[in-house]
Amino acid sequence: MTNPLGHSRAYRTRRFLNWFPLGVTYATFYMGRYNLNVSSKTMMDYFHLSKGEFGTIATAGFWTYALAVIFNGPLADRIGGKKAILIGAAGTAVLNLIIGLLFLSGWQTRIVVGMSLLYAVSQYFQAFGALSIVKVNAPWFHVRERGVFGGIFGIMISSGYFLAITVGGWILAGLPWYWVFLVPSAAIAAMFVIDLFMVKDTPAQAGFTDFNTDDATSHDPDRDRPLDWNHLMKRVFTNPIIVMLAAAEFCTGFVRQGLMLWFVPFLKEVHNIAPGSFLFNVASIGVTVGGIVGGLACGYMSDRWFQSRRPPVAFIFYLGQIVSLFILGRAAAPWLAAFMIGFTCVWIFGVHGMLTGTASMDFGGTRAAGTVAGMLDGVQYLASGLTGFLLGHFLDKLGWGAWTFMIMPFSLIGALLMVRLWNESPLKARARGPEAVA
Repeated sequence: MTNPLGHSRAYRTRRFLNWFPLGVTYATFYMGRYNLNVSSKTMMDYFHLSKGEFGTIATAGFWTYALAVIFNGPLADRIGGKKAILIGAAGTAVLNLIIGLLFLSGWQTRIVVGMSLLYAVSQYFQAFGALSIVKVNAPWFHVRERGVFGGIFGIMISSGYFLAITVGGWILAGLPWYWVFLVPSAAIAAMFVIDLFMVKDTPAQAGFTDFNTDDATSHDPDRDRPLDWNHLMKRVFTNPIIVMLAAAEFCTGFVRQGLMLWFVPFLKEVHNIAPGSFLFNVASIGVTVGGIVGGLACGYMSDRWFQSRRPPVAFIFYLGQIVSLFILGRAAAPWLAAFMIGFTCVWIFGVHGMLTGTASMDFGGTRAAGTVAGMLDGVQYLASGLTGFLLGHFLDKLGWGAWTFMIMPFSLIGALLMVRLWNESPLKARARGPEAVA
């Protein structure tokens, strides 16, 4: 068996050629998902929608994603991550094309119902994205390398926000607004073709030797047998560590989408910052930069300072969310509000990449990585759904002064959950017995 931390240059190069196209694909997925966010103010004005009505569209997508990702996780574990990402890319490209063409043709009636349905179907296919990446990369990264992968996962997410929000803002400023759906469709279709030829599920499929990743299922006595779906589901959904991680990701979902869904209309209505403007670019590029910094910092701190334990770093970053959201909500100057959008994302995306991208591989193991990633991502989007119609309703009633203060309690709960998991790691969990890990 090869030394898991002494990979050859050829292996590292091929691994890069595996995860980089996946990362770009996931970024284009975001471009085809958060185009709804960047066009939110335009759609509400053009179709005379209240925040509650627009939030209903978002909620339909979030909750479809939440349910789909929970079921698609075990499916990805059965069929493999490559097939799963290809299914997701094909469906997402087609749905964005349909939405764009409908608006191009002058669609005006039953917008809330129609967009809720189309956006929900699109989110079903989007639900293959994150869990496919986790599933593919689990056999390629040893557990002691996965903090770094958590940073990489954060970069993928942040690059997607750049495409969706910054590039989307440029599209809105220079082209008819429905092009924010047509351009992502073409980009996702291009990545489908690249993934078809480049991505391999395991090192062995790329001509290298598979190795023991030392994660939760790497020492399973039946790890080489076909996956037993019922056994897998029982072990994952009754694992107290994974259940607590899921509760924390519920909190992350509310914080993340509570910011991302509403910051575009917040900047426009409170600070008169429009998409395509200089300060909007500061905010939107800040999302990308903040996410990259947060993801890399989380991964580095976890692997180097906390012996690959994820909860201590997540605790620190949850506290960072609270401070940043407070400053954002109280900011009076437009430049400070624009800056704080990106700075807040440092703390939000660091936690998200660490828990969904890294802890899912650690405690799910190579065999169950897709299922655990799906569970964590799914509960996150259950919470995200509340930021649509519910948070939109309260914003209609209470105004922007209450916005960040409705989000901050979830960061506090997430921090408290990390205290409970402070010393957990896959090795410690496995020492308690086979049923303590997935």
